[in-house]
Amino acid sequence: MPPNDGGGGLRNFFSAPLAETDPPVAAALADELNRQRDTVPLIASENLVSRAVLDAQGSVLTNKTIEGYPGRRYHSGARNADALERLAIERAKTLFGCRFANVQPHSGSQANQAVLLLALKPGDAILGMALNAGGHLSHGAPANLSGKWFKAVSYGVRREDGLIDYDEAERQAAAHRPKLVIAGGSSYPRVIDFARLRWIADSVDALFLVDMAHFGGLVVGGAHPNPFPHAHIATTTTFKSLRGPRGAVILTNDEALAKRLDSAVFPGLQGSALVAAIAAKAVCFGEALRPEFKTYARAVLANARALAAAFARRGYDIVTGGTDTPLLLVDLRRHGLKGNVAAASLERAGLDCNMNSVPFDAEKPNITSGLRFGAAAGTTRGFGTADFDRIGDLAADLLDGLRTNPTEIATVERTVAAAIGELTRRCPIYPG
Repeated sequence: MPPNDGGGGLRNFFSAPLAETDPPVAAALADELNRQRDTVPLIASENLVSRAVLDAQGSVLTNKTIEGYPGRRYHSGARNADALERLAIERAKTLFGCRFANVQPHSGSQANQAVLLLALKPGDAILGMALNAGGHLSHGAPANLSGKWFKAVSYGVRREDGLIDYDEAERQAAAHRPKLVIAGGSSYPRVIDFARLRWIADSVDALFLVDMAHFGGLVVGGAHPNPFPHAHIATTTTFKSLRGPRGAVILTNDEALAKRLDSAVFPGLQGSALVAAIAAKAVCFGEALRPEFKTYARAVLANARALAAAFARRGYDIVTGGTDTPLLLVDLRRHGLKGNVAAASLERAGLDCNMNSVPFDAEKPNITSGLRFGAAAGTTRGFGTADFDRIGDLAADLLDGLRTNPTEIATVERTVAAAIGELTRRCPIYPG
């Protein structure tokens, strides 16, 4: 057998590049890189990571299997994995100002599922924001495990201003006595009254979970209130406003809860941790500890507000009238537009966002009456408030075209695409 043939007749197993071994996959990756280079990223659940994060995520750590926690692994050869996980944990604790962190969850949903596993038995009641009011699937939506295995009750927002109805949350808690109260969501753009929801949780002896997936980066950057000390447990993804790899982290100040959370993640929910992802999390936490990250967090908030103001100036309704987070929600109902049609037109012009339901939306989730935008990725790319004002105008040009002259929308899309090209060329990503 020739040396280094991988046991399968592949002479260059350890050295042949992807373009040589699998051209279709290489071509798709190259096309995706070009798409990202040529597009203004406005999807609230996305960001752009550093070259250092990419290097860690795509490293030889992909080869390593580990189960358990540092110093207590079920597989040998874990000394580097242990060192990296300990580093990620310490950095996460410093970032969020808490005593304990679990950096193993593969996603935000799995982090939330670990909390459900810790706190509940099947059939127990949970109280979270309704999905159609801005909540998240993993907070008790009927189609999700959290809504199928538990008695999910919800609170919503007030019709007159789109803000959380805390009185309704209090009534629901008193009526159903949940064992877990959840704050946070996927499209709620305002600061949440953590103290009020903690009081509601305490009134029924429930645990209080804050899911800060969308605003976690603003918390560590000092541009948004920290859910501690009000939260018993907090979860956040690492790939949105923290601009790290896909994954999540669970945080708490309670030592007893921390031990139970560790057991809920492993062996309760997950098997082997993704060592490469943990290394990439350590890198992103390290980046977020630098002083310039505070500048980034403030810029994200300023840019989100500039984008919201641009839409409002052009006559489009902003849910809650503005934003305190990296995201905003545009209500298209007054203009008779559908979210799916609008999002498709924006994409053709080089503006990535997503269709999204708005509070009290009568449309189906695959149609919707709204659009969700985020400022975190565009801020990473280098866009400032003037750029986001321009982006808002360009997006509004498309929406106006769909509303007033839809048969000529292709012409408007080409005009907007040319302007988007000027923006993206001025702020290139991943050169070379």
